[in-house]
Amino acid sequence: MEDVFSPDLPGIEKEIVSIRRHVHQYPELTYREESTSRYIAGKLKAIGIRPVTGVGGFGIVGIIGDEHAGPCIGLRADMDALPVEEMADVEFKSRNNGVMHACGHDTHVAMLLGAAMLLKKHEKELKGSVKLLFQPAEEDGGRGGALPMIEDGAMEKPHVDYVFGLHISADYPSGTFALRPGPAMAAPDGFRIRVLGKGGHGSQPQNTVDPVFVSAQIILALQGIRSRLIDPTEPFVLSVCSVNSGTKDNIIPDEAVILGTIRTFDKEVRRKAKKLTSDISRSVATAFGAKCEVNFTENAYPVTANDPDCTDKVKRILSGIKDTKTIDSELIMGGEDFSRFLEKAPGVFYFLGTMNKKKGCVYPNHSSKFRVDEDVLKYGALSLAKVAYSYANG
Repeated sequence: MEDVFSPDLPGIEKEIVSIRRHVHQYPELTYREESTSRYIAGKLKAIGIRPVTGVGGFGIVGIIGDEHAGPCIGLRADMDALPVEEMADVEFKSRNNGVMHACGHDTHVAMLLGAAMLLKKHEKELKGSVKLLFQPAEEDGGRGGALPMIEDGAMEKPHVDYVFGLHISADYPSGTFALRPGPAMAAPDGFRIRVLGKGGHGSQPQNTVDPVFVSAQIILALQGIRSRLIDPTEPFVLSVCSVNSGTKDNIIPDEAVILGTIRTFDKEVRRKAKKLTSDISRSVATAFGAKCEVNFTENAYPVTANDPDCTDKVKRILSGIKDTKTIDSELIMGGEDFSRFLEKAPGVFYFLGTMNKKKGCVYPNHSSKFRVDEDVLKYGALSLAKVAYSYANG
């Protein structure tokens, strides 16, 4: 399989990088990926692939091969950016203030389009078909973009038999593929705790119900879930990431809002953690005379679980790519919308390392200084093409 695509790879490497840089310069937030979607559709047409647009929002689907013959293999790339002001010193810096491709979704678009170029050149050799899934709204964390695409029929006509996704990662050295069988990424449940008190003058706290003080007690109490109420051998994270309240140094406000996230791999642990978060928050608030409202992200992503047999096969395929290394990945507490596709078809979500100290690619995903070693993008495109080709041809 290496020989099938390797001769074509040098001819498209510059195009892959060019696509990545264009998308990087014009990032768009979740549910607003209109121009990105339009750009992808144009690129697909140039390759000779008819794009089906407006799938689950700004999602796009394209087919390579005979959709009426053999298995159908899904390949997915997400396209949305993050609300981050870019601080990386690159010549193709984001032109949209306060928005940045800080997670690498620009590279995912470029690598999938690169894979599409490779597969299109060998379309007649395919015994099945390859369905390209360009997904919006991965960063939402709730309904996201995969679910709307699935509801719009993205995994049907033809039915997707296997599905694969690739994510760039600053946690692994450049050119390193990382994957694991079974649960790979956590289920992320965001929570919002609204503490309702009674405001007043900062000099007279006895006449108020201070929501800031109550929030502080809630935050401390929630840490007891991890340390005392959940089996310490279970992978579990509860983080409070935002506290908002008040307007002035001498005014006790009427309310405070706490935002945070729970990350789990086990359904029962997930259920228990959410219940404990709600019960503890309300109990602490009541103890100090306040009221409390607790809400969780609706339709939060499930656990991302790789099919074991598919993982073994993909691992063998990746191991055959020259100048790369394939390793077992660790459990990742981050969540991923690709989990929705894996609920509909067996497959694998794997990673490609981009950490390169010599090139300054040392900052983590979601950092304002996140940078990508563009030399690895060709490996990502090649890996997607090889996996799809192998599965489409049985």
